[in-house]
Amino acid sequence: MQNLMIKSHKPNQMYLGNYIFILNKGLNSGKPMHEPCPNCFVLIFPTAEEKESYYWLSYSLWKAKFWHLYLVGSVIPFLRICDFKKEFDNKTRSMLQEHDEHLKSVKALRLLEQKEAQFHKNLALINDMKRAILYRYISKK
Repeated sequence: MQNLMIKSHKPNQMYLGNYIFILNKGLNSGKPMHEPCPNCFVLIFPTAEEKESYYWLSYSLWKAKFWHLYLVGSVIPFLRICDFKKEFDNKTRSMLQEHDEHLKSVKALRLLEQKEAQFHKNLALINDMKRAILYRYISKK
């Protein structure tokens, strides 16, 4: 983790290399993203392998609602960068100690993401077929 840089994202700034963005405002705070948004942190990595590994660690923490404990603010909750840096470092170090388990988890998460994307695609196709059938039924009369 020594080579990892965590900064607040500036909307007009371009980043070179391997990076991911972490949403820092709202109830989805901690969500890892490949594309930037105005309210996010940027994590910059020296290698693509580290980027991929930390993406899935971030994804796991977000899905487990780990960051909800650290949200502050009454109207729009947000995650402070100092809290994020400290807790992200602590949690990812402990998660990476079981490297084989981590690799198995990443593989399983990738597979589930692919299945979920296919499921959403199938739902969209089913809805299109329903519309086509209903349109054909309505246009006959």
